[in-house]
Amino acid sequence: MLVSVNETWATISGDFLIAALLIYSLALLAFAGDFAFGRPRRAAASRVVKQPVAQLATVGGPAVDGAGPDDAGLDGAGLDGAGSARRADAAPDSLPPVRLSAWRAVGEAGSWVRAAIGLSILAVSAHVIAVVARGLAVHRAPWGNMYEFITALTCIAGLFFVYVMIRYRAWSLGVFVMGAIVLALGLAETLIYTAAGPLVPALQSYWLSIHVTAMTLSTGIFFVAAVLGILYLVAQRYRKRIAAGKGDAGNGLIARIPSPEQLDKLTYRAVIFGFPIWTFGVIAGAIWADQAWGRYWGWDPVETWAFVTWVLYACYLHARATAGWRGTASHVIQLLGFASLMTNMLVVQVFITGMHSYAGVGS
Repeated sequence: MLVSVNETWATISGDFLIAALLIYSLALLAFAGDFAFGRPRRAAASRVVKQPVAQLATVGGPAVDGAGPDDAGLDGAGLDGAGSARRADAAPDSLPPVRLSAWRAVGEAGSWVRAAIGLSILAVSAHVIAVVARGLAVHRAPWGNMYEFITALTCIAGLFFVYVMIRYRAWSLGVFVMGAIVLALGLAETLIYTAAGPLVPALQSYWLSIHVTAMTLSTGIFFVAAVLGILYLVAQRYRKRIAAGKGDAGNGLIARIPSPEQLDKLTYRAVIFGFPIWTFGVIAGAIWADQAWGRYWGWDPVETWAFVTWVLYACYLHARATAGWRGTASHVIQLLGFASLMTNMLVVQVFITGMHSYAGVGS
């Protein structure tokens, strides 16, 4: 059944998507401004009332008294300052920390951070409106081709990161995550833009709203995890160079991002959240394949790469739980998983003929 496109909603979607891209770019500039001109505000973001405690050792930043790694950004205090806190051997009579609420911490984080977070929320809001309007324009789930899939997954990545940024005071990561979102969305708008239109017959099923939605959600989350994983490798390499006496301990860029331990925990939490959704998406795809093609699994190129991606992320989670493979090795596996995902999405579905050859690029 051919459903006509609502051109009004299609225009609204395109306008809001361009607006989102522009606002994301402004947010990126604000995050960069915080890196260049803002002052570390960890003391304001993680104020504590305490008795004298032992001085904390830090990597890439000044010593801080109070909360440990879980408290410093992952369970209440900030990741926004210079460097990272380490767990203190607190005196027995030290009082528990008094943490600021997330929004109060934002209010005290500095004008650059406040502007960046406000712009990020505005950009994500415009992005959500654009995706919803696209769905209203085509009367279906708005991820039926590669262009729609990328615009939707970057929307999920933006939403997920805004939550992580506010929940864990992780605005020092904004310049990297927003930079990746701007790049991906810009490439989608310029290289693979596809006008609103009906789906090919193979995709005209309610399973599109189940299978592809799960894959879109998990891919957006894995997108953020990949950026965090790259930052972990950079921070860990820098720390090893400092320990070997081969680097300058005063690197301001490295000093402003969270410690490798904090990045490791944030990456793990992102993957552990996205992995079950990806698993459900693969299972839903197999059920859809049985209804559409009469078999659950046929080792189609897209199916095969989706399974390879699942295996790599499963290996990351296993490595993360295994002492000998924690750290750099586990993050390399995680990034290989994301590389496999991107290969499937941008190479296999576009250039390799198979049952899934309907990405719609340029159509």
